[in-house]
Amino acid sequence: MNRHVTVLMGGWSAEREVSLVSGAAVANGLRESAYRVTAIDVQRDVGSLLTRLYPRPDAVFNALHGRFGEDGCIQGLLNILDIPYTHSGMLASALAMDKPTAKRLFADAGIPVADHVIASREAVIAGDVMPRPYVVKPLNEGSSVGVRIVRDGDNAPALEPSDWPFGRQVMVEKFISGRELTVVVMGDRPLAVTEITTHRGFYDYDAKYADGGSIHVVPADIDAAVAEQAMELSLRAHQALGCRGVSRADLRYDGEGLYLLEVNTQPGMTPTSLVPEQAAHVGLSFNELVAWMVENAECDG
Repeated sequence: MNRHVTVLMGGWSAEREVSLVSGAAVANGLRESAYRVTAIDVQRDVGSLLTRLYPRPDAVFNALHGRFGEDGCIQGLLNILDIPYTHSGMLASALAMDKPTAKRLFADAGIPVADHVIASREAVIAGDVMPRPYVVKPLNEGSSVGVRIVRDGDNAPALEPSDWPFGRQVMVEKFISGRELTVVVMGDRPLAVTEITTHRGFYDYDAKYADGGSIHVVPADIDAAVAEQAMELSLRAHQALGCRGVSRADLRYDGEGLYLLEVNTQPGMTPTSLVPEQAAHVGLSFNELVAWMVENAECDG
């Protein structure tokens, strides 16, 4: 009898549309690999979700992105139900999603990170809370949702009074000029280094997911020693958070050193996503990749 996998997708975060695309691709890949697949567009109704998870599947492929899907919430529910699921567990997911906490763990592990301050929304609206250039980020969103760069000479304020639906606190982080790199970690193995460029000037939400929004070069055209260090730092970050399955680390290289920006515990699986690209680079098809993720699904002990 074929194993039954439920794919959770959609949700109600700011990344809902991307999650639907990821989930559809995953569901197709698993069906082509002979799994029995049930796809669920998750709504804000826990009772309905519980009903649809019975009879219990053999595993859940968690293709949810953003808050409630990758911040430990759905992971906690699946732990209670004792259903193995892909990607990281509850604690690692919560830690990675909370950017200030994750950065403290990275720094404690000796991983270079950019300086930052946590400021109130009102303070950021009132003026610069650190020297420009800097980056304004929500504390707990993914896919560059809400992220913006404030540069020298910009006339517009960092935030408009009505333009911040992400809570009362803001992360303001030193902008690291340089090259955008990313590394996928699969289990205990970093796969490759990809360099990302975009004509938009910043790898924002649209650059990540729109057709032609960015160019991915894999392997990145960088010195072999820098590539090796990027992969080593990404694996250390994966381990510092306690991640499992697949994660993706985003870094900046300023020509002299590498800085870890963040770790995404549930990276996208869309046609333009970086994880399938790096898997293909090391000889894994999309179907093999998603099957590996299912076969390595776990609950927290």
